[in-house]
Amino acid sequence: MTTLAIADDSALLREGLIGLLERQGFTVVAREPRADTLRSTMTRLADQGELPDVLITDVRMPPTMTNDGLQAALDLKTRYPELAVLVLSQYVAPVYAQQLFALPSTSGSGGSGYLLKDRVSHVADFIQSLRVVAAGGMVIDPQVASAMMRSSRSGLGDLSPRELEVLELMARGLSNSQIAQELVLSNAAVAKHVANIFVKLRLRPDEENRRVRAILAFLADGKPA
Repeated sequence: MTTLAIADDSALLREGLIGLLERQGFTVVAREPRADTLRSTMTRLADQGELPDVLITDVRMPPTMTNDGLQAALDLKTRYPELAVLVLSQYVAPVYAQQLFALPSTSGSGGSGYLLKDRVSHVADFIQSLRVVAAGGMVIDPQVASAMMRSSRSGLGDLSPRELEVLELMARGLSNSQIAQELVLSNAAVAKHVANIFVKLRLRPDEENRRVRAILAFLADGKPA
């Protein structure tokens, strides 16, 4: 059973999201309209040994209506690395996604995701993304991912258009077989593209978590829009 905390200042969106997720078998243990009360609630739950598996939060929330929700999520994930965080935003803002994915990853760390709110209407895809994050993976909205690819550092400039396409799908949490289905390629072709990505990003075969490192290089490469 995956437990969730939901934070959004829009009661309509917050309660609608809770209803959707509970129908999908998730258990919502906290719901908050403000970033400050989110911090205190999550701290209390953690002290009781009941920290939720995933925090789903908006970026802009009271009390200042700037990036309070995102900052609360960053602080909580720093304090509780096992907490998975899925940010839902209406803004294609690479700088926000960069802050989330820049947090150091350790063994047992929870997953991270940044999606636009419009993705919630694609229920099956949204639930799949949530499950990826809950399982410790990472996902990013395709529009945000595209906005993060404007520069060409860290070897990304050496990737072919197809390899960049494969890497973007990796960043969305897709497995090789799912990428093959999405791009109408054979599994062998996808595996070759992934291997080329590792070589061009200078990720050696003996490095742990090469897939995660490749995705992090991809996510760290953009500039704020």
